[in-house]
Formats: sequence, C-alpha cells, structure tokens
Amino acid sequence: MRRRAILIVPAAVASLIMLAGTAWFAGLRLNLTRSYPLGLWRIEPLDGPPAMGDLVFICPPDSAAFRLARERGYLGRGLCPGWFSPLIKTVVATEGQAIAIGASVEIDGRRLPHSDVRPTDAAGRALTAFSGGPVSPGSLFLHSDFAGSYDSRYFGPIPASGVLGRAHPLLTFEP
Repeated sequence: MRRRAILIVPAAVASLIMLAGTAWFAGLRLNLTRSYPLGLWRIEPLDGPPAMGDLVFICPPDSAAFRLARERGYLGRGLCPGWFSPLIKTVVATEGQAIAIGASVEIDGRRLPHSDVRPTDAAGRALTAFSGGPVSPGSLFLHSDFAGSYDSRYFGPIPASGVLGRAHPLLTFEP
C-alpha cells in the first residue's frame, strides 16, 4: 500500500503540473483580484491595436509603482517582466487623449463614470493619483469600474506593448 502511494503521489503532482502548463499555453488564466469577476478567463488575440472599450490582459511595466503595488498586495507574482501577474483592465483612453485627474477622471473633458479617486486604499495607506496629461504614443490609459481597483487613476498610462490579448470570461462569478 505504501509503495503504491509513493508511485501515485508523484504521478498526480506531475499530472497537475502538465494540466496547469497546458492551460497556461492555451491562454487560460485564473483571476483572483476583485477588479473584474473572479474565475477562469481566456486570453484571445486582438484583431488590431488595442482600442477604446477593449477589455485586455496586459503586463505592467517593471516600475516603482508596480513594485509598490505588489508589496501592498494589489498585484500578484506572475510571468510578466518583473515577475508581475498580468492585469485585466478596460482601455478607456489611447494615444493623444487628454487625462485630467481631480476627484474623478476626465478624458478629453468628459467625466469617466465610476472613476472616483481615493486618497487611501482599503488598509488606509496613502494613494497617489496620476498627475494627468496626454496619453503618450504607444500607451494606454486603463480602468476598472470596481471602486478599489488599482488602475491608471494611480499609475498613469502604460505601454500598449504589454497587451497580451483580449480578456474573455469563461467561468466567473461576482464576489
């Protein structure tokens, strides 16, 4: 019986690793953040460059803002540069659009719904809002309707080159 367990356990672990690897290469991702519904998502190719309204998976740049986000638990470890996990966010502004940040976000003079800027996170730690300005070439301004989302309200536009593809929910639920 013990000998059988010694053979079964490694085989089960190897099978789980193979299943996880296959799922990863098939573009399946597990979302455990509350910015969008929890559950299983798939990365689908975009037909062209990211556009307004696209819900995307994107690798954040390896920057001080994202290292702080990981320290604070806003962002997990993953296979993006800097060992960050990808974000799921909606593209709300692209190259050349003007961003103004006050109590909420304005894009080209129009208020973005659900974009109130919070001075602190849920743990009471200070949040610094993006200073505003035009979205630079090759960058995207990203947003989530979830009030506690860590998005471009705080880190500003990020390079579009980090886009992995469109985010498509497969088996998700609201917390």
